[in-house]
Amino acid sequence: MGPILEVRGLSKRFGGLTAVAGLDFEVRPGEILGMIGPNGAGKSTTFNLIAGTYAADGGEVTFGGEPLLGLAPHAIAARGVMRTFQHNRPFAGMSVIENVMVGAHTRFKTGLISVLTGNAAREEAEERKKAESLIEFVGLQGLRDADVTTLSFGQGRLLEIARALAGEPRLVLLDEPAAGLTPDELERIASVIRGIAARGIAVLLIEHDMHFLLPLAHRVVVLNFGAKIADGEPAAVRADPAVMDAYLGSHAAAR
Repeated sequence: MGPILEVRGLSKRFGGLTAVAGLDFEVRPGEILGMIGPNGAGKSTTFNLIAGTYAADGGEVTFGGEPLLGLAPHAIAARGVMRTFQHNRPFAGMSVIENVMVGAHTRFKTGLISVLTGNAAREEAEERKKAESLIEFVGLQGLRDADVTTLSFGQGRLLEIARALAGEPRLVLLDEPAAGLTPDELERIASVIRGIAARGIAVLLIEHDMHFLLPLAHRVVVLNFGAKIADGEPAAVRADPAVMDAYLGSHAAAR
């Protein structure tokens, strides 16, 4: 199966700093692609370029064969690209299920406000049923009607993923989903990510925790100073001298 996301020659500069330099990679449906690299390697900038938060200085990004660069973030989301962020971003004052339903706003025919206020009864019922299914999928059953402010940090992470899935994406961008989680929470979120891929949804994730990422990803792309230095299966990437040098420095890599 061919790639659903193709990135070719992607570049971004901030003043005199090159954050992303001629980056090439692709993601296939149902694939978990991990993106790693030291701090400042250009990982989050790459996510922001794909999601439309930043404007690229060069290159191409195609999704399902159609160009993404130049589209607004909401238009990119409507095409099937959803994302999470490094920090949980719940809508305070709303329940868990209402938060998940907000993630489906790109598909609403009658408008988000109408759905949330019950003025579009049929669509509200359909979306609520889908949201309940996603809440169960990520393991938050029993918390459907809870206020989001009562969730633990790890539960908030799962909520973010459920909300992203509510938009029925074909590609999910996960920005450091394992950060700050306990071992049990890491196991749960890894299971959820595998479940997403099993549904045929492509997953692109940034992660610093190599112990979490390498057993999870089908393939790994490594960035350093905005450029790709490795791309392959986790075992090969782990043993790549360029990757060891980027993470540990030449002296440590030589030991």
